[in-house]
Amino acid sequence: MTAPAERSLRALVLAPRGRDAAVACSLIEQTHVSCVVCPTLSVLVESLDDDVAFFLITEEAIRGADLKHLAAWFASQPAWSDLPVLLVTDHGGGPERNPIASHWLDTLGNVSFLERPFHPTTLVSVARAAVKGRRRQHETRSLLEDLREGEVRLQQANDILERRVAERTAQLQHAHDELLSQIAEREHTEAKLRQVQKMEAIGQLTGGVAHDFNNLLTAVIGNLELLRRRLPANPASDQLIDGAMQGAQRGAALTQRLLAFARHQSLEPMPVDLADLVRGMEDLLRRSIGPSVEIRFDLPLGLSAAYVDANQVELALLNLAVNSRDAMPAGGSLTIVLDEVESADTRDLDAGRYLRLTVSDTGVGMDGQTLQKAIEPFFSTKEVGKGTGLGLSMIHGLAQQLKGALRLFSTPGRGTCAELWLPVADGAPAAAVARSESVTPAAKKHATLLFVDDDFLISLSTTALLEDLGHTVVTASSGGEALDVLRTGKPIDMMITDYVMPGMTGLQLAEQARSLRPELPILLATGYADLPARANLDLPRLNKPYQQTELAEQIEALLG
Repeated sequence: MTAPAERSLRALVLAPRGRDAAVACSLIEQTHVSCVVCPTLSVLVESLDDDVAFFLITEEAIRGADLKHLAAWFASQPAWSDLPVLLVTDHGGGPERNPIASHWLDTLGNVSFLERPFHPTTLVSVARAAVKGRRRQHETRSLLEDLREGEVRLQQANDILERRVAERTAQLQHAHDELLSQIAEREHTEAKLRQVQKMEAIGQLTGGVAHDFNNLLTAVIGNLELLRRRLPANPASDQLIDGAMQGAQRGAALTQRLLAFARHQSLEPMPVDLADLVRGMEDLLRRSIGPSVEIRFDLPLGLSAAYVDANQVELALLNLAVNSRDAMPAGGSLTIVLDEVESADTRDLDAGRYLRLTVSDTGVGMDGQTLQKAIEPFFSTKEVGKGTGLGLSMIHGLAQQLKGALRLFSTPGRGTCAELWLPVADGAPAAAVARSESVTPAAKKHATLLFVDDDFLISLSTTALLEDLGHTVVTASSGGEALDVLRTGKPIDMMITDYVMPGMTGLQLAEQARSLRPELPILLATGYADLPARANLDLPRLNKPYQQTELAEQIEALLG
């Protein structure tokens, strides 16, 4: 803080009597401040400011005057200012002897009284004291200004700090919210991953069970067919054999559904007009759901063809319709809608165009927990004996195998909506091919067949079926044994081999067999239907469980 220069201060003098003003100024200037003589009280009031060190006024100049403007100026002084006033009075002019002086003291505040006559030294001394006091007031003003500036800077710093704290708090809150969102997303993703892993594990288990079950059914069906042929005609025994055969065939249908869920069933996809397919099923659907359920169709013309296995889609649609019927025991409405939609890349669908087959009902609906388990195999809300719990799982597996998706939406009390998304085919729908009634060419009689299967029961029953057809059968229980037979040079007209065998698969055996005998016809039998996507050989397949007629047709096709 820098003290004001002495010449920056001035004193005001209001002394109208004679030469009092001039004498007072000459004495005041000895205090090193300038002196200004004011002719009137109003001029003095107008001249007052912070640079006035003090003013000297005589009693006669203010006696009887209106001091309200002067009093107002004194009342409006800032907190640091207390302007000194030198009041020159006549004899007895002090407040202790002059009642009016007390009024002036109240009005003017910081007043020093000088009684006439006074020595010049007294005036100089009092003036110096007033100047000194005024300078201290200016120092106080500077200190107050510094303090005020410091307070402003402190307030600004505090505002900046508060703003930064608020910004940092907002950043931390945002980071916290983002972290919570990421944790929730991760938990959601982990839940989905666990569900996918569970379904994948169930699918692998299901596929393996279906494979083993198909092997057992192959032996059962083969032996039942042989038993029917070899027993003499008898209604009682025929009925028993028929019952056993029907049970075996129901088991075969069950394994097909298991394989569909596990996405291991054998499909024959081709471009299909889904609208025509659904129209062709209208009578079957109406008979299946009964008269208590109203069925409506919305099947626009001109839609693209879908790349699907028509038989499997028919079975899927029938399953969905029957499920809807069972969900509406008191009757209701079933709506089947077909439309063509564009899908972006999602978790269950690749980006592209799809045919969406929607089956919605007004039934009892499902809650969230039931909906989540709906596609799991053997899960059913129906009474025991009224469902296998494989319908939706089969449709889900079919959709995924066709590169589509099954999406389910349901609300308790408001029904269920099932959407089957199926990919659009590149070409036009294939025309229906009429089945030829002509007789297939006769098979080569007494052909020598190499049958390869590691399952003893299947080998025993199938060998008997083939021999019953008039063929000579050479058996092998592994790929290595089969190759040994081929290396002997023994005449072999055709080889029938299982696909899943320990040590060497049927495809691997076929590749090595063709290297030994390039023209050898080979038929691949499988209960799994999960062949490599890029097999070197495209072999005809025979799905387990098979019957004798299917064996005969395949042999005739390869050897005819």
